[in-house]
Amino acid sequence: MLLIHCPYCDETLPELEFAYAGEAHIIRPEDPSAMSDEEWRDFLFIRTNARGPHFERWRHVHGCARFFNAVRDTVSDRFLLTYKAGEPRPDLASLEAAQ
Repeated sequence: MLLIHCPYCDETLPELEFAYAGEAHIIRPEDPSAMSDEEWRDFLFIRTNARGPHFERWRHVHGCARFFNAVRDTVSDRFLLTYKAGEPRPDLASLEAAQ
């Protein structure tokens, strides 16, 4: 069972409390109507499938119901860090050096 820390509630709880919400830090195009069908398809469906640290969005469904970001290692399935939505993407080099 995965344990996930909610940065808003400041609690670490089982994964069942949360819902995965996709890759983090994806910026929506300002004018989707100006995009080709292929560009729009890529925006909607093509995501990084990283091996190792991966930036993800999660929602604390059975708690505060807020979205937050997390860095999860896709090899070990371990959460390295969680942080509030809207905060900048943390530097992975400094994160790995701290461990």
